[in-house]
This record gives sequence, structure tokens and C-alpha cells, in this order.
Amino acid sequence: PPPSIPLPRPPPTTLEADRRQRQMCIRDRDNARSQRERPSDEVELEGEFTSSATEVMRNKDFEQMSADEERIARAAIARMRMNRLQVKMRRFKPSARGVIDMRATMRRSLRAGGNLTSLAYKARQTREPPLVVLLDISGSMANYSRIFLHFLHALTNDRSRVQVFVFGTRLTNITRELKRRDVDEAMELVGSHVDDWSGGTRIGHTLREFNRKWARRVLAQGAHVLMMTDGLDRDDVDMLEVEMARLARSARRIVWLNPLLRYGGFEARASGIRAIMPHVDEFRPCHSLNTLADLAEVLSGSRNETHDPRRWLKAGDPRQMEEVRP
Repeated sequence: PPPSIPLPRPPPTTLEADRRQRQMCIRDRDNARSQRERPSDEVELEGEFTSSATEVMRNKDFEQMSADEERIARAAIARMRMNRLQVKMRRFKPSARGVIDMRATMRRSLRAGGNLTSLAYKARQTREPPLVVLLDISGSMANYSRIFLHFLHALTNDRSRVQVFVFGTRLTNITRELKRRDVDEAMELVGSHVDDWSGGTRIGHTLREFNRKWARRVLAQGAHVLMMTDGLDRDDVDMLEVEMARLARSARRIVWLNPLLRYGGFEARASGIRAIMPHVDEFRPCHSLNTLADLAEVLSGSRNETHDPRRWLKAGDPRQMEEVRP
């Protein structure tokens, strides 16, 4: 018989490598299948750079947030608590220290038969001033006003004597809707009650309506006003300036929150912005969680010269400087 010629066989190392490669392919396929079958509400957190992620989140612009980040931001806003502002009233109350109350001391002495007795003291009563919020819900403010409404819901349920108005092309009072404890129910009621969401803006006309219909009702007893708008209104600048001056005379303090301050090179060049700015006491940004947290300082009554609106007015213009409120 002819001699048999042995066929070359692959070395054992090659066979072992093929087997391992097949196992890796099968494992990768199973991992990909398990990833597809994972529930959609499961959130993976990446461990790398976790310490700095929180700080980035707190400084991130609301307009740049994803849906998941907005959900986290709303949860953080719901946990915020505002500092209580207590202002002194003209009336007094009994106190362990303060000024001597001569009338109470004399009455105490008469009850003791005219004998000497301890002095009675009195101190001024304190209470929270009313807070009125004017929120712009026009198209240019939609992303910020939606988040800020959650902040107002937490504020309304944490503090008494708060009135909230939203405006685009018309003025709407949403105080009653925001008083619902459930935030989702409150937002649903606000959405069904407001008709001009994400539309145009007429700041001057809506301020005129507020001054005529609501100012005497809600701006009594030294009320403070928070106004959130970008000030981009070219409809009737003269009316806007007149109504802002009227609002400034009725309110004890006006704080303007403007998301445009997120830009480092912001300049007050728009006519609407220049019409509003001389009549406000503070000019602050409002575009991130950190800026919302800083509002606790505003609501506690402390004034920061860093947010003086005169910084953004044109330097060297005496007419503009004279119009700024002291």
C-alpha cells in the first residue's frame, strides 16, 4: 500500500485561541441582550468624576439640561427652604428685654397696692412682609419659567402671604393653583388655567393691568416684589417705564431676576431692559440651582452691592444715575 502522508494539524495553542474567541463572542452577545432587556427606568451612575458632577449640575443652565437632569433639579428645588424675613412693625408686644413699658409698669404697681415692683419691658412686633411674584412665561422664558414654577410651588407652601402672577400677553393670578400640596397636581392646574404659555410678551401692558387691578390688594404693608423676565419688550417702552415707576412707588422693594445674566458679557442695551432697570433695587441672575439657592439671601432681606442695578447702567450718564432708586 502507498505510504500515508500525515496532514498538518494546527498547534494546540491555535485551537485553544479559537475556543476562547468563540466563548468571548457568546458572552458579548449575552451581555448585549441583557442590556437591551434591562428596564428603562434603571439609572446607571458612573463612578468616575462623581465628586465634581454635583457641582457641575448645580451650576448648569436650565436651558441646557436634559429631561433626567430637569427631574433631578425639580427634586432639589422641592427640598429648598427659604430664610424667613421678619420686619419690625409700629406696634409693641410684652418682652423680657427691650425698652421700658411705663404703662405696664404702673399697672403692675397698682395691682401690688402702689408698692415698688419690677419693671415691665416691651419690644416691637415682627412679621413677614407680603411677597408678590411676577413671572414671564413668554417663548424666550419658557425653559426657565417652567423650572421656576417648581421653586414658586415650594415657596408658596413654605411661606405665608405669597401672591404669584404669570404674564405673557395677559396677566393671570395662579396663587390658588400653586397652593396644592402635590406639585404635579399644581402644575397641571396651572397649565389648564394659563392660556398664553410660550407666546409673545407685553410687559408694559401686563404691568399696567397689575397696577390697576391688583396693586392695592397685594402691595400693602411693605410688600416685596420678585419679577422674573428677560425684559425684551419693544411693544411700548414709554408705557413700560411709566408702569415700572408706578410699581416702584407701591412696593417697598423690587428684585429683578433675569436669566440673561448667565452671559458674562451682558450689557443693558435693549430699550426694555433700560426702561425697567432704574426702578429696581437688585438685579440678579436666575438660571441654575445655585442662583435659586441665592434667592434665600434675597428673601431674608440682606442687600448685596454686587447686584446693584447701577452697575449695568451706562457710566457717566447723569440722567440715568438720577433715576436710580436710592
